[in-house]
Amino acid sequence: MRWIPRNSPETNETSETSAREFAERLAHARNLSPLIARLLAERGIADEDAGRRFLDPQLSDLHSPYLMNGMRAAVERLSAAIERHERVLIYGDYDVDGTMATVILKTAIEICGGSCEFHVPHRILEGYGMRDEVIERAGADGIRLIISVDTGIRAFAAAETAKKLGLDLIVTDHHLPQEHGVPDALAVLNPNQHGCEYPSKDLCGAGVAFKVAQALLEKYGRERLVPSFLKIVAIATIADAVPLVEENRVFTKLGLQELRRPVNPGLRALLEVCELTHGRTVTATEVAFRIAPRMNAAGRMDVAKDVIELFTMKDASRAREIAQHLDRLNGNRQQEEARITAAIHQRVDAAPELRDAFCMVLDGEGWHRGVIGICASRVVDRYGRPALVISRDGEEAHGSGRSIAAFHLLNALESCGELFTRYGGHAHAVGFALPSSRIEELRERMNTFAKARLEEKDFERTLHYDAEVSLAEVDGAFFAGLQQLEPFGMGNPEPVFVARGVRSVAEARLLKEKHLKLRLQRSPDAGRQAPTMEALGWRMAEKCAQEPVSTGALLDIAFRVERNQHPEYGGALQLILSDYTVPVSATGRS
Repeated sequence: MRWIPRNSPETNETSETSAREFAERLAHARNLSPLIARLLAERGIADEDAGRRFLDPQLSDLHSPYLMNGMRAAVERLSAAIERHERVLIYGDYDVDGTMATVILKTAIEICGGSCEFHVPHRILEGYGMRDEVIERAGADGIRLIISVDTGIRAFAAAETAKKLGLDLIVTDHHLPQEHGVPDALAVLNPNQHGCEYPSKDLCGAGVAFKVAQALLEKYGRERLVPSFLKIVAIATIADAVPLVEENRVFTKLGLQELRRPVNPGLRALLEVCELTHGRTVTATEVAFRIAPRMNAAGRMDVAKDVIELFTMKDASRAREIAQHLDRLNGNRQQEEARITAAIHQRVDAAPELRDAFCMVLDGEGWHRGVIGICASRVVDRYGRPALVISRDGEEAHGSGRSIAAFHLLNALESCGELFTRYGGHAHAVGFALPSSRIEELRERMNTFAKARLEEKDFERTLHYDAEVSLAEVDGAFFAGLQQLEPFGMGNPEPVFVARGVRSVAEARLLKEKHLKLRLQRSPDAGRQAPTMEALGWRMAEKCAQEPVSTGALLDIAFRVERNQHPEYGGALQLILSDYTVPVSATGRS
């Protein structure tokens, strides 16, 4: 892995000079350290006002919902439904984003006096997207208004079905539209549709639903309740891995603060299952790796409506039952993911042509469709190439794909769109279905498309780091400065630092046969009794086997800093390794 300074000319980001100038401008205004000012500059913050919005976002920084195309028509139709006591059907999706969008809109409509039902598709039986039969069933049941959340931007057939039945359809979505337009609906709300000038283009589906809820609550004089929705939209925004900048940063920064005071019985139960005790600050990392996986497990392994029931449940005892059920499902998901990932590794190791493909397409009979997206991410992490993972079920096949920064995966699918029965997604994440008989053609065409657009250097794994420091600098004040930049995620990466010539004071240990644990000497000049720091390398067992670390070894390390929340460690700082290497000078090799 090649280590590159984040602000080097190679990364085309802010120069050292502008970082220093920015530090000088903000030093007195916000009492920032030069390092924090530099990290802000790397994130495109170039003046005091932008610094204030980044470091201290306020509810007033939210945009007016009516800047989004279709908002006025949507709110007017929803208001009419509320006044006429019409039942509204929310058509959602089965992941965290879709279920949280459903909860947000359902709650807002009911607060304003409306009556709401919802439909979340079963991942295996129905798959992603809006289906005609659901719309037909809703019409027969007396529904006259359907509003989609986190889905629908490519639901042309469903929109036609609704129109024929005399149903009004409002589409709210964030996925990329097709080039030739959007479905024929009463209103389409998507900041990425052509002609929409909404300033924040990277909202998740729950973010778009939140804007509808915000407008509706303001219309009914309930705007004081808007902050109570931020916890939910923050969870969805983090889980969906959209950039945590602009309005998304307002959602997540304020929403994570609100998670310290959960009132909703379902949310309280979920935090307990995740061992995130009430009153402590929940980080974006904990949402992404502890809360979201349990919520996603419902849609992956069972039925996603359990999540909506959890968040709309008033009975604390029942809420605990659902939260524990989600926890068990997540354990099942982990086992299934490990099984499929092991099968993929075995297959790739035995077939060099798969490993060398510019876009890896891997398929297996009966692979659980609920986890193939995660498995695709694992393939990308391991091999550094775009990957599609496909589950075959007789004559039908369903797939999920993940990509690298240099490759637009949705464009690749669109280049052979006639192969699919349906598909959609983003530049770096897609889902699709196709006949099993066409998988081999898909493999060939994806590889050809990728070869025309990628070079071998695009597969080289790189690590961008923010600054070089000594471990002696990493103390409480250092960490407090970093906390000002939270929450971290896409668009605001957690800072990575490099320390060189760090001595390991004990031989490396493996945890659960997967993770690496080191104890490192903080100061190189204080002898063997110098203070030490723990360092963890998640999933680094294989690297450690290839590059062993013995007692007294000198290492160059790339790392993040976090506080160990385990009670026996008392909140001590620890390093999370991104990579390490034994310098040539330390080994005597030439």
